[in-house]
Amino acid sequence: MIAYLKKLLLLSPLTSVALLCSCNQGLKEDGYTAYFGGEIINPNSKFVFLCKDNEVIDTIKLDEKNRFLKKYDSLAPGMYTFKHDPEYQYIYFDKNDSLMIRLNTSEFDNSLTFCGRGDEKNNFLMELFLKNEEDKSNSFDLFDKDFKTFSTTIDKDYAAKKSFYLRRQTEIGWNQDFDLFAKNMLDMNYLTKKEMYPYVHKHRTNKSVCKDLPKDYYSFRKNIDYNNEKLTTFSPFVRYLTTMLSNVTCKSDSKKMLENSVKKLEIADSIFTNVKIKNAILNNITFMYLLEDQNVTNNKTFLDKYFQLSTDKEKQKEIKKIGESIQHLAKGKKIPEVDLVDLQDKPVNNSTVFTKNTVVFFWTTEAKSHMEHVHKLVADLFKKHPNWNFVSVNIDDTPEKWKTSLSKYNFKNTIELHATNFEDLKEKWVITKIHRVMLINADGTIKNGFVSLFDAQFEEYLK
Repeated sequence: MIAYLKKLLLLSPLTSVALLCSCNQGLKEDGYTAYFGGEIINPNSKFVFLCKDNEVIDTIKLDEKNRFLKKYDSLAPGMYTFKHDPEYQYIYFDKNDSLMIRLNTSEFDNSLTFCGRGDEKNNFLMELFLKNEEDKSNSFDLFDKDFKTFSTTIDKDYAAKKSFYLRRQTEIGWNQDFDLFAKNMLDMNYLTKKEMYPYVHKHRTNKSVCKDLPKDYYSFRKNIDYNNEKLTTFSPFVRYLTTMLSNVTCKSDSKKMLENSVKKLEIADSIFTNVKIKNAILNNITFMYLLEDQNVTNNKTFLDKYFQLSTDKEKQKEIKKIGESIQHLAKGKKIPEVDLVDLQDKPVNNSTVFTKNTVVFFWTTEAKSHMEHVHKLVADLFKKHPNWNFVSVNIDDTPEKWKTSLSKYNFKNTIELHATNFEDLKEKWVITKIHRVMLINADGTIKNGFVSLFDAQFEEYLK
């Protein structure tokens, strides 16, 4: 088998993909030799990065046909990620796996398939991921519903996914280490929604349900292992933890943002004994806080507490930089220029866009439900507030996707623009959440850089 795979390395990558996909998956290899290869259609760059725990462990260059194949003599079994900027996805390697990927960057997640030894587990994980993403999109309005409707809906969805998980577990027969990730991807999507419901419902409807929840509503928390280091950077797990900590102040005064956020830091410090997980959660809490509160005095108080509890020196530098970027978006400051184009591909600048009070919102074709819902909300707002402009900024990676999507709709009363450099937009306007909205004055100064269109009190900002 070793000689055979060495010979594979001399073949063209396309031939290698075909052969590895059809090879006998029962063949054994000594040691921890593994292979990783594939083909990237419409690549964004010439590189694929293999990462472990968010750290790049190998940089692989695509050949002239946008294919690659790499042998690893000693690759420890476990969960990895591969990254082709700006996207990434998980990939799990068992001992001696030979995994090949094929994807098109225009539909990164939806086009991704695995083949070769170890493909069944990874294709299952990808299918479950896509089910969860579809669920996020379809459940957009669910948090506005009454508790019974919400609970019945998510329980039914979870039961269907669990049935799928159990069936594939039996068919594939994966080991306990892989099951840790598979089960977490299944469970954490469900539990995150349970944690989100009380505070998102209050945010959107201005009605609190905290006191009306069943007494055992949070009983699932006692069964969660908060300190499993293997899950430190696994996004479904980290997303749940961050959401849970946002929910612990459910019964607190929501107006006391600084006090509640400091409380989250203290709770995280008490819950998590694993240093890596604790630092990851502290970083998330801090980042989200800085997006919500631009008060310089509050920021200093909060960051002093963060620096006291965090031991991650590198992330501390990043947090400090983000804090500085956010201050450039404080009320009264001129909004930074970014690269935007209109439907005729003509560049636009602040002086041509912000000619009157303006609501700026964002969308992507990857979140169809949000795209439709946000445009509907804006159409309703325009009728009530015709003195405001409504600027729609698309953040897809290509203008073609943007234009194709728009051609299927008849959105009115919005100025449709596309961001040609998302990384620049992300840095200057600190865009991290698709639900983010910016309110800009007619002179190009910032009225409020961090609001949500789905805030029950949103129209108050337009007065």
